[in-house]
Amino acid sequence: MNWHPEAEKILAKVPPFVRRMARMAVEKEARRKGLTEVDVATVLEVKEKYFSLDKERKAGEPPPLRIVVVRCETVSEVCPGIACFKAFNSRKLQFAGYGPNTEIVGFFTCGGCSGRRVARLVERLKEHGVDVIHLSSCMLTEGDCAPCPFVEQIKKTVEQKGIKVVEGTHH
Repeated sequence: MNWHPEAEKILAKVPPFVRRMARMAVEKEARRKGLTEVDVATVLEVKEKYFSLDKERKAGEPPPLRIVVVRCETVSEVCPGIACFKAFNSRKLQFAGYGPNTEIVGFFTCGGCSGRRVARLVERLKEHGVDVIHLSSCMLTEGDCAPCPFVEQIKKTVEQKGIKVVEGTHH
């Protein structure tokens, strides 16, 4: 699909790791509207649709507490993460202290031993107002793999970026 140059400029401001998905969402909306070229209005509509979620809060209501879970790259090959989400959804174990105005906004792997992905992603997470990062239980306990030998380094990396770290999710 063709893009108006001004619409392309707006898309260029989208972070590279989600730009392809953003392009697909905009083009889908343009096709739905019967357009042959993506215009600025369509880009802005899609942007408003996907990035105006905070505007739905009632006046004076505090923003939700935003949590992200980091898990072991190796364990991710055998674990779909269901136990982490079950513990969060029922507010049990390491999620017991969170109230209803809390949401998980991210779930990613460390990137493999030495946790190479964490530092880069924490910078992105800060841009989205993440308050707490949980190190998943698979990084801390014996299970499908030995506990992460880099967990202290990962924890320090996150804390140096100004985000609180909680050890564990569902064990």
